[in-house]
Amino acid sequence: METFIIDVPVPSMGATVSELSVILIKVQAGDRVTKGQRLADLESDKSTFEFESPCEGVIHAVHGKAGQTLKSGDLFLQIETSDESQRHLKSQTAVKTPAPAAAAAKPAGAVVWTPRATKLAQEAGLDPATITDIEATGPGNRVSGDDVQRYIANRKS
Repeated sequence: METFIIDVPVPSMGATVSELSVILIKVQAGDRVTKGQRLADLESDKSTFEFESPCEGVIHAVHGKAGQTLKSGDLFLQIETSDESQRHLKSQTAVKTPAPAAAAAKPAGAVVWTPRATKLAQEAGLDPATITDIEATGPGNRVSGDDVQRYIANRKS
């Protein structure tokens, strides 16, 4: 059975959401995946959702990393598959040798805010860049919207 590489884009979440933040990536180049398998967690300013594999195959490349904000339609993953229902996504540029996944470098002590958390803080008149005493309980130790709501409530009491 012939295999080919598909380009899997960042999904569109509707007319008002044009970008998503990568919260967590659960796969890397070389990993075998099944259709419907959770590959990543993505977040808009309104919600967090699980990004699932559109087919069975092998991850060829990951074009995003945790903490990065990507635009809808941007290349997110490449998967080598034999699933003919995905042929419309066949890559025009991929080479058949998997590239190693890039390691996410994060400075020590850097706090990563989700889009929802940033929006809530700004709506409350706060600058996320200046807040250093907030507890980050989101995936990958990110500041979540719930963390911001708790922080604001504690400041008022």
